[in-house]
Amino acid sequence: MAILLAFIVLLLGKSHYNELVSASTVNETVGTKQVVRVGVILGLDSGVGKIVENYLSMALSDFYAANPNYQTRLALSVKSSDKDAVVAASAALELMKNEEVQAIIGPEWSTEAKFVTHLGKEAQLPIISISSTSPTLSPKQSPFFIRTCQDDYSQIKPLVSIVQQFGWRQVIVIYEDTEFGKGFIPYLTDALQQFDTRVVYRSVISPSSKQLNISKELEKIKAMETRVLLVHMTASVGSSFFPLAEQAGMMSEGYVWIVTDGLSSLLDPMDKNVSDSMHGVLGVRPFVPVTERLQDFKTRWKLSAEINLFGLWAYDTIWALAKAVESVSHAAKTDNESAQSSSRNIGGHRDLHVFGLKVSESGPRLVKELRVTRFEGLIGEFRLIRGQLPVEKFEIFNVRRKIGEKVIGYWNPKEGIISGYLGENGSIVRNSSSSIDDVKERIIWPGNYYANAPPPRGWVIPVSGKKLRIGVPLTAAGFKGFLDIKWDPKTLKVTNISGFGYDIFKAALEKLPFEIPHEFFAYVDSAGLSSGTYDDLLYQIKLQKYDAVVADTTINANRTTYVDFTLPYNESGVSMVVKVKDKNVQDIWSFFKPLKWDLWLTFGAAFFFTGFLVWIIEHRTNAEFRGPPRQQLKKIFLFSFLAPVFAHGEKVKNNWSRFVMTIWVFGAFIVAQSYTASLASMLTVQRLQPSFVDVNELRTNNDYFVGYLENSYVRGLLIEQLNFNESKLRHYNSPEEYHHALSIGSKNGGVDAIFEEIPYLRVFLDKYCSRYTMVGPTYESDGFGFAFPIGSPLVPYISRAILNVTEDYKKMEELEQRCFNCDIGRRSWYKELVRKILLYKVRNGELR
Repeated sequence: MAILLAFIVLLLGKSHYNELVSASTVNETVGTKQVVRVGVILGLDSGVGKIVENYLSMALSDFYAANPNYQTRLALSVKSSDKDAVVAASAALELMKNEEVQAIIGPEWSTEAKFVTHLGKEAQLPIISISSTSPTLSPKQSPFFIRTCQDDYSQIKPLVSIVQQFGWRQVIVIYEDTEFGKGFIPYLTDALQQFDTRVVYRSVISPSSKQLNISKELEKIKAMETRVLLVHMTASVGSSFFPLAEQAGMMSEGYVWIVTDGLSSLLDPMDKNVSDSMHGVLGVRPFVPVTERLQDFKTRWKLSAEINLFGLWAYDTIWALAKAVESVSHAAKTDNESAQSSSRNIGGHRDLHVFGLKVSESGPRLVKELRVTRFEGLIGEFRLIRGQLPVEKFEIFNVRRKIGEKVIGYWNPKEGIISGYLGENGSIVRNSSSSIDDVKERIIWPGNYYANAPPPRGWVIPVSGKKLRIGVPLTAAGFKGFLDIKWDPKTLKVTNISGFGYDIFKAALEKLPFEIPHEFFAYVDSAGLSSGTYDDLLYQIKLQKYDAVVADTTINANRTTYVDFTLPYNESGVSMVVKVKDKNVQDIWSFFKPLKWDLWLTFGAAFFFTGFLVWIIEHRTNAEFRGPPRQQLKKIFLFSFLAPVFAHGEKVKNNWSRFVMTIWVFGAFIVAQSYTASLASMLTVQRLQPSFVDVNELRTNNDYFVGYLENSYVRGLLIEQLNFNESKLRHYNSPEEYHHALSIGSKNGGVDAIFEEIPYLRVFLDKYCSRYTMVGPTYESDGFGFAFPIGSPLVPYISRAILNVTEDYKKMEELEQRCFNCDIGRRSWYKELVRKILLYKVRNGELR
């Protein structure tokens, strides 16, 4: 920067920095009024520059007519920048050195303003911008830079609100190759990404581009699927761009054009043929309240109905600067009188500085005063926040052929987009039934001539006869129920396709509000074998070989780094299947099995104890319990055994004996029933036990092998997450191969466990349910889904269609019966599928 400014000084031809005009020439007086010189740098050959110059003159006339008692008078020295940064900086140096201005208004463009701001910082002179809107130029960078116009950053939120309200997820940004264009785009891109909207392409248009180059760029954009185009450029570039866009057929139905305020006639007037070519364009621009003062201003100066926003900012800037100069002059006089040096007023300089500039003594005070100046201007309340004019309310306009721009709504930070009208005081009055739908109904889209038409969806399948290329895998031989294909070996185009995954995709397409031309291609090699794993197939989308993949593809985190998935159409997750052990307990001693030996001994002791207790109670009073000792001992043993079946011959007479007998019979009955049930179960039912339940046992023992489905992502899960040795893995292709491998075991060349996704395991267990069982933990995944390129606008449409299909229980049951010809436990996994779909939608922000 310093080298360039030194070069500018050389251009001025000033070799002696001490040949400066004395300060006394600046402090000219007209009568008793002190004249304060202010520099103005504009593009005098541009439409905006001419308009702003007129507004500056009107502002001076109006201000001093309203404030005749002011002791200061602004004198404007106008220089032309010729839209060149070097010329603008040279003009600023001349104004600072030769005319010793106390402030500079301008220059018009952000690139020019950057150089002039640097000079202002060195000379401590206020540089007041009325048109440099680029966010890269900020008062934070220099305390002597003041922006009395809108910062382009302020219009990002209303622009994003429009995109968000219509649910567009992809945008193409078109901007001019200037500081005005390039400084705005990074902020806009970041804001869109916060709402999951991607900028899929940035188109840069140079102001010097020929029509042929612009037309080629438009054809390139036209070939893309995204139809939401956000344009940020000035009227000088836009007046060439939009007529060419209309010629290219891009102002037709299906397109969405959104423009920033740089293409609003309120800032820069455009020819009628240009505005007619913009029919259907949406745009935002700062809201200007139509106050009595503004109406009076237009009447007095006989202005047309359309005013210029840059002119209004320039008008209010003159008023603010005049007020600030008067305040600084009054403060300087007070200070000088106290120092008995009344000859000094505003405009003093001290010390030579770089490039021969003198440091302004009043500059810092003038900047400070400008920052706190408040008054009611033509644009409403004039107040600076952190050195620049805040713009908080915006109009949303729609360009109409013949009538030009029509305001259809408003935006403010608290309520967002609202419907309203201008009240008597010129402010926005919200409609009582205001809603975003009211604004949407007023929009006329490109290619239409009436409002209330359905909004464009924001994307299309590219024209030129191209169909969606969908890749499909060669499914494992034993699981053709999920997907089965036949194809032309020359073109690899699928000639016949069936299966559960295809039926779901076909049903989802029928739910869409539009058609998607498509064709299927088999992912196979010249030998008719699979060209790779499912991961390899999905990666073909990133390589742009396929536009989608329809298959039984599992949604997992690694795959989402290069493709986007729809909502799942089937549950998934990985589990383990092992062989069951057959424990046959039918042998000669099987009747002893229901009770343990300690229980048998306890029960035998209870027999003897019960008989002995009854004998003691009955012996003294009951003659039947008397006799020889041998006979009495026999009765003690037999009584307890015979009592439960009421085969004992003795009658008990004592109530205590009856009580003991009741308890004994009841206990014996319970034990007998339990014994009978246990014995019946052991004799009639085979007890099936899994051969393994612990994954760690399989992993740590080198004698055990495990299997998985070929080309499945399960292989990676076994190696990377479950830490299985790769040498202990074996892959298979069908339930029959699973059965054979498990039945012979690891020692005979098979496996001891199969790890596979649950849908495949259900098919396998349905066929061999009595021999194998599913054990161990389930390793979760989000289910089967269809894959598309990252950011594809088709994903939300297909996802909603899948949800409509899977919620139809009868439809799903019909598809399942046709594809698998069996009941694979749908009722249990259907509930789990619904749960995972809802969880998936929450993760992706579709449910909140």
